[in-house]
Amino acid sequence: MKYKSVKGLLTKDESLIPVTFIDKLEDVLHGFLGIVLFVISVLAAGYTLQRLIETRPFFPLGMIQGINDILFVVIILEIMRTVIVRFTDGIFQLDNFLIIGVIAAVRHILTVGASLTMEKTKTTEYFNRALMEMGVNTGIVLALVFALFLARAARAKNTTK
Repeated sequence: MKYKSVKGLLTKDESLIPVTFIDKLEDVLHGFLGIVLFVISVLAAGYTLQRLIETRPFFPLGMIQGINDILFVVIILEIMRTVIVRFTDGIFQLDNFLIIGVIAAVRHILTVGASLTMEKTKTTEYFNRALMEMGVNTGIVLALVFALFLARAARAKNTTK
């Protein structure tokens, strides 16, 4: 498609920048982001493995750190999957974002719960704050799971029509 000069004042159907150029630029950026996220996930997995090997005592501190780090890698991989789906299908999928949110909230619940069990001296204020954090994150998990259920139910309803 040939583009007229700006002097001719553009109409609604015309653009100064070709759409195909923007699409190609967006594809390159999504590809680059996918590669960067993959490299980050590999480095994070390597760091997780290193911490699992070096942390003493392994139980319970090393296990808690390992689970936390593994869930972090899973979050990165889910974000990478979202970028890849956007790259291939051209749309963002709500389910992936909801799953990432659930994993992040569960990760935080596990971290707070672990800190409660590991902490030797707990003040009442610290304990109450930790319980409140866990309660809020539990509510977030329930809300995100319900949203995931609604999204999938709506998609199933649309496919049966």
